[in-house]
Amino acid sequence: MKVAIVHEWLTTYAGSERCVESFTNLYPDADIFVLFSFLDEKDRQVILKNKKTNTSFIQNLPFARKFARKYLPLFPFAVEQFDLSEYDLIISSSHAVAKGVLTTSNQLHICYSHTPIRYAWDLTHQYLKQANLTKGLKGLFAKATLHYIRMWDVSTANRPDYYIANSKYIAARIKKIYDREATVINPPVDINKFDFSDDKGNYYLTASRFVPYKRVDLIAEAFSMMPDKRLVIVGDGEDENKVRSKAGSNVEFVGYQTGDKLKEYFKKAKAFVFAAEEDFGITVIEAMACGTPVIALDKGGTAETVIDGVNGIHFNDQTVLSIKEAVERFENTKNNFDHRSIAEYAKQYDRKVFEEKIKSFIDQKLQKRSIKI
Repeated sequence: MKVAIVHEWLTTYAGSERCVESFTNLYPDADIFVLFSFLDEKDRQVILKNKKTNTSFIQNLPFARKFARKYLPLFPFAVEQFDLSEYDLIISSSHAVAKGVLTTSNQLHICYSHTPIRYAWDLTHQYLKQANLTKGLKGLFAKATLHYIRMWDVSTANRPDYYIANSKYIAARIKKIYDREATVINPPVDINKFDFSDDKGNYYLTASRFVPYKRVDLIAEAFSMMPDKRLVIVGDGEDENKVRSKAGSNVEFVGYQTGDKLKEYFKKAKAFVFAAEEDFGITVIEAMACGTPVIALDKGGTAETVIDGVNGIHFNDQTVLSIKEAVERFENTKNNFDHRSIAEYAKQYDRKVFEEKIKSFIDQKLQKRSIKI
């Protein structure tokens, strides 16, 4: 059986790349297809086991390493140029255009969907405002491009034979946008890289890229209104100045952290605070793996993983007041949380569990198609 794995691009080790890592664990002989790849050697080894990737013409366009995503209008055309005719099984890891590869009725195409294209659907107007593309010729071109992407995205909805969604939230979006059913298999979390601790410090933690939809600015502002409570913020990004402008003297910025340093922050935190409407939210599970309760938005993936009063506290709105009230409610109930139980709960999201579920799902579909495994 010949297997192809298709992903949009490989530039860093983030949530969707963790899934590609598992797919290459399950199918080590698979060939990898991406629009472009600029991984460093360390991430290449982890994700691809140093396998060579098949890239599209976008890889060689001018300034692709720095500005490849500027070529968005070419992505649908580029992904359709991959010749996958010799493969029996195609696994697309898709958050943009990977699901749109061309296959035949004799092939099995399973799409693991991280989300339908967010900046073309839910976040279109937010994306245009943030990029200052609401007016003028550039704005008109951007709007026309996103309209084209939406039309192409819907027209390719039936190319995969089956969809797997990373959360119930994404399964609902797949149903709304594509009118397709999706099986939910949550993404992999490397639980074994995080250590349990019930020896908590006297600070709250948030860890995230500083990008608008993560709403780290709201968390910083909420804690600035609670000067008796300390907040540690891990991360960096384009919104850093905005976040810092909202922070009081009780808010500490420690920059981007990885490995043991990040793990220590997770272990010692009184609670982890998360304000994004996220597709799933891997950092939330990493915090739980350390036995740390989570204060999170009751929307998106965290509405499913955070159980109010059991492993964390929900807040209903992305507002400073809503976050502040949730923190105060946590303070009044913090002794009710069982740190060991929280860590045990997180184990259901372990990478081994993910890989077992994915392999079982694919094997069942292969058997149904009578493809020799």
